Amino acid sequence: MISKDAIVEIVTPLLDKENLFLVDVSVSSDNKIVVTIDGDQSVSIDSCVNISRGIESSLDRDREDFELEVTSAGLGQPLKIPRQFIKNIGKELEVVLKSGEKVKGVIYSADNNGFVLSVSKKVSIEGSKKKQEVLEPIPFAYQQVKSAKVVLKFK
Repeated sequence: MISKDAIVEIVTPLLDKENLFLVDVSVSSDNKIVVTIDGDQSVSIDSCVNISRGIESSLDRDREDFELEVTSAGLGQPLKIPRQFIKNIGKELEVVLKSGEKVKGVIYSADNNGFVLSVSKKVSIEGSKKKQEVLEPIPFAYQQVKSAKVVLKFK
């Protein structure tokens, strides 16, 4: 069986050449390899093809048969690694915490430890009859998050 570590080792220099980054690698028991990639700008089909060819040329089909799929992280897919959160600063995110709570807000900042969502809340202001909307920054550690997806908006 082809190991996940072997694929990561093969794909890392290929991604560096394309100015992309690795999101995930999975290898099933029947040697179906799925490599998910992303980029700070975008991922072209040509980049996926180049990465796929690079991986195939590094593996020996005579030793082990395999199926290979190289794909870009889709718009509807959950964010998995810190670099994806950093890439999406300024975009609206829907977060489901491991506690089951759902939070929606705009990514204000992100780093390798966690991210901060700017969440809109209505609060009572002293001396005002109407509740006013204020933005509250809420920090999250990645360990708290079950899933996080960018909210798609169609204008």
